[in-house]
Amino acid sequence: MALPKTEIIPCDNCYERESAGSCGSTRNCLACGDVEGKFDVLFSRVRAIQKKSGNFDLLLCVGNFFGSTPDAEWEEYKTGIKKAPIQTYVLGANNQETVKYFQDVDGCELAENITYLGRKGVFTGSSGLQIVYLSGTESLNEPVPGYSFSPKDVFSLRTMLWSTSQFKGVDILLTSPWPKYVGNFGNSSGEVDTKKCGSALISSLATGLKPRYHFAALEKTYYERLPYRNHIILQERAQHATRFIALANVGNPEKKKYLYAFSIVPMKLMDVAELVKQPPDVTENPYRKSVKEASIGEQIPAPEEDSACQFFFDLNEKQGRKRSSTGRDSKSSPHPKQPRKLPQPPGPCWFCLASPEVEKHLVVSIGTHCYLALAKGGLSDDHVLILPIGHYQSVVELSAEVVEEVEQYKATLRRFFKSQGKRCILFERNYKSHHLQLQVIPLPLSRCATDDIKDAFITQAQEQQIELLEIPEHSDIKQIAQPGAAYFYVELDTGEKLFHRIKKNFPLQFGREVLASEAILNIPDKSDWRQCQISKEEEETLARRFRKDFEPFDFTLDD
Repeated sequence: MALPKTEIIPCDNCYERESAGSCGSTRNCLACGDVEGKFDVLFSRVRAIQKKSGNFDLLLCVGNFFGSTPDAEWEEYKTGIKKAPIQTYVLGANNQETVKYFQDVDGCELAENITYLGRKGVFTGSSGLQIVYLSGTESLNEPVPGYSFSPKDVFSLRTMLWSTSQFKGVDILLTSPWPKYVGNFGNSSGEVDTKKCGSALISSLATGLKPRYHFAALEKTYYERLPYRNHIILQERAQHATRFIALANVGNPEKKKYLYAFSIVPMKLMDVAELVKQPPDVTENPYRKSVKEASIGEQIPAPEEDSACQFFFDLNEKQGRKRSSTGRDSKSSPHPKQPRKLPQPPGPCWFCLASPEVEKHLVVSIGTHCYLALAKGGLSDDHVLILPIGHYQSVVELSAEVVEEVEQYKATLRRFFKSQGKRCILFERNYKSHHLQLQVIPLPLSRCATDDIKDAFITQAQEQQIELLEIPEHSDIKQIAQPGAAYFYVELDTGEKLFHRIKKNFPLQFGREVLASEAILNIPDKSDWRQCQISKEEEETLARRFRKDFEPFDFTLDD
């Protein structure tokens, strides 16, 4: 039975949650990665999920539905001995070996409750949920194999949807390969190099169709990318965000996630303001430089970095000559090196020095790779932050030259605060933050000993069931945490370090809470920076005072 390009999902897909005559607007869906012939494993898992969480409306399978295993298991479903517990929609072949299972390129029923969507097309449910699908792997050669798609396929699919009046995007996009460059500006994709892996044609398709969810497989791993925006801020009207999810293979021994449950209200039924609401962790579009400049059949180039901004400026006329972007006196070398391109943020960033969002009146020192700024709502008047000038998320991701200058700032601040009868504590929280902020908090030597501070952190960690481990004094955080991993660490004035690997949730104000506690500074009302804000005029006064006091120690200034 061939499927037309647009099909109505019958109401008998609506289980106990909805009566057959009045389907609700929310669709409860499951998406699955490569099944590879493990039908019993998959459907047993689906039954268990439905028993625990209630019935789902449909199961969407991407990647290789059939594997190289014998057909005995499939025959039981094909002949009706066994039945899929949920309406299941699958993509077509990705290799010559499995082409034999998909006889009708326009889609057909493979077994009861299991439907092959077809080579490419749009599937629209009775609720208005719009699913776009593209089977196979990319091929730029003619003739195109039966398990591949061509630039023409992508062009025709995109054109068909764009021809619809007031096209805003689609609800779901199903492809087997990943889109190339999907990792740009996003969280780590693990072992998959998205600059080399994946399909540039699918990148183009995703850019044009703006799916709210995009599912893919084939790489035998799970990757849920941070959501990305589909508009250019301040230049285009706000649009909905896209979530890309790659799923692992069914029954994989590493127990990587292969099933993804989600609820979705069809776009056409949503209020515009609700639809375009941006998630707090949204990033720039990973393909933003591509499709507008490349034809549909060409490989899409990776986004280019903007050239390094010349944003080193005088904070005070009395602080010496303006420094060049190399961090040295412009007169010291007749042939200064060209500035290196800096890592760019995925969107607006409050801490990238070139960003208009930065509150530059808080900046108190600027080096070649890092800068120093007073903390907004600080625990004390001289609570400062060490921040990289370019966009780095954590200490773990810093380049060698940036690490070197961070260490130089740390040593300088220790000397500065020691001259004032204080010790300083440093901490970093790489969790729900997009730009590295190394907090530096000075504490009067008379207030407490280093051991008291260490005990306070360990005690409060235990109370909150946080495993805070002591790590060797001269150890490198990079040896413990991988790029992209969430963590919290404290560095005491003795060089001792305490480290916690964040696995799920973590109290955002933990570091401040410990230092503000009765055991240390005894200012518990200042544990949240938002409760400590002062006027801009007061901030400017504190910044001027800090610059003046710090000037004799500031290695960034000319002699």
